[in-house]
Amino acid sequence: MAFDLILKGGRVIDPSQRIDRVADVAFAGGKVAKVGNDLAADAATEVRDVSGYIVSPGLIDLHTHVYWGGTSLGIDAEEFCRTSGVTTCIDTGSAGPGNFAGFRKHVIEPSAVRILAYLHVSFAGIFGFSKTVMVGESEELRLMAPAEAVAVAEANRDVIVGIKVRVGRHSSGTSGTAPLDIALLAANEAGLPLMCHLDFPPPSYDEVVDRLRPGDVLTHAFRPFPNCPTDRQGKVKDSALRARARGVLFDIGHGKGSFDFKVARAMLANGFYPDTISSDIHALCIDGPAFDQVTTLSKFLCLGMPLNDVIAATTVNAAMALGRRPVKRTRYGTTSRNSGMVSRLAKMTVQANVIAIGNCVVSMEGPTSRPSMAKPPSRMAMLELPGMPRKTVGMSAPPSLALFAASGATTPAIAPSPNGTSPFCRAEASA
Repeated sequence: MAFDLILKGGRVIDPSQRIDRVADVAFAGGKVAKVGNDLAADAATEVRDVSGYIVSPGLIDLHTHVYWGGTSLGIDAEEFCRTSGVTTCIDTGSAGPGNFAGFRKHVIEPSAVRILAYLHVSFAGIFGFSKTVMVGESEELRLMAPAEAVAVAEANRDVIVGIKVRVGRHSSGTSGTAPLDIALLAANEAGLPLMCHLDFPPPSYDEVVDRLRPGDVLTHAFRPFPNCPTDRQGKVKDSALRARARGVLFDIGHGKGSFDFKVARAMLANGFYPDTISSDIHALCIDGPAFDQVTTLSKFLCLGMPLNDVIAATTVNAAMALGRRPVKRTRYGTTSRNSGMVSRLAKMTVQANVIAIGNCVVSMEGPTSRPSMAKPPSRMAMLELPGMPRKTVGMSAPPSLALFAASGATTPAIAPSPNGTSPFCRAEASA
C-alpha cells in the first residue's frame, strides 16, 4: 500500500487502546493507514522524523466559548486551534435557545474546526460577560427557558451534546439552586447530560453537587475557596465523593479564576483526578491565566499527574463524556470526523522536562501564533517538526493524530493511576 506521509520513530500514546510505544504512523488519503515498526516509504511518500516527539489522538477541549461576534466572551475557534492543538471545541453555553440558530449558521457550520455545544437554559446564553459589564444570565429567572431549550436541542441533535447552566453569586445572584433545578428539568426532558458552572455561594457546593445525576458534568471542579471541593484539612468533601461514586464527571474548566493550585494539589494527593481537563477559554482569559488548552494540560504534568492520564483527560475521557466514544481503530481508517481522534499536525511548546502540547499548525502561510497573545510566565521554547514544509495542511482530510514534542531525549515517566481516580480510569483498568 502506498502512503502519502509517514511519521517515523515517535512515541505513540493512545490511552483508549492502551498504546504507549515507539512506532511509525502512516497516512493515506488523509486517514491513518497503518501503525507499525519500520514502515517502508516509496519515492512519493513524505517522511518526517519525529523521534523524541509524542504522537497522540487529537485534543478535545470540553469547555470553550467560541461564539465569536455573537457574545462578548467568544473567541475565534479556528485561530484558537491554530495556537492550541485543539481540534474539537465544545462550546459551553455561549448561546441559549433564543440565539443558537445564529451560532450554528454563522460559526459552527462554516468552521473548519469541529464545534459541538452545550445549550444554555437561559434564553440568550451568556450575554453580559466583559471587563466592564458583568450580568449573571441566571439571576433573572424570567430568562430561564426550559421548554425552548428542549425544542432547540431536539432540532439540533447533531451538534448539541447537553444543557448548560451557571449558578453562584456572580452568575445567578441570590437565585440559589433554582436555575439548576430548571436546567435539570430541561436536561431530563431532552434526555441529555447537564454541565453545571459553580462560582461563589449561594448556592453551596453540597447543594449543587448533590443534585447532579450520573453523566452530568461539574465544571470548575478544582476551583478555589469558597465552594471548593476540599475542606480546610485538604480532604475531599463527602459530597464530591458521593457524586463520583454515582457517576458525576469532574471537569477542570480553568478559565479566568476557576482553578487553584492549592486545591489541585490536595485533590491529586487524595487520588481524586479530574475526569476531563479543559481550558474554559474565553476573551477574558486567552491572554492569561488560561492561555490555551495545552498550558492547562501542562499544569497537571507539573503537579505530577501521569502523562497517559493527562492525554486521556483531553481525548478518550472527553469523548466518553460526550457520549461519543472514540473509534477503536487508530491503526486504520481514522479520519478527522471520528470522535476523539481529530487532529492537525502540531507544533509543540516545551517547558523544562515537561511536555506542553502546543501550537496546532493548520496553515504555515501566515503567523502561527496570536500576535496579541502574551507569553505564559515560564521558560518555554518553540519547536517545529523537522523538515516541516511551509505549506497549508489540508483541512478537508487532515491526519488524525497530534504530535507532541518532548524536551530532550526523554519523556516523563509513566506512573500508574491511583485506584478510583475516575470512572474512566476504573473502566480502563478493569477492561
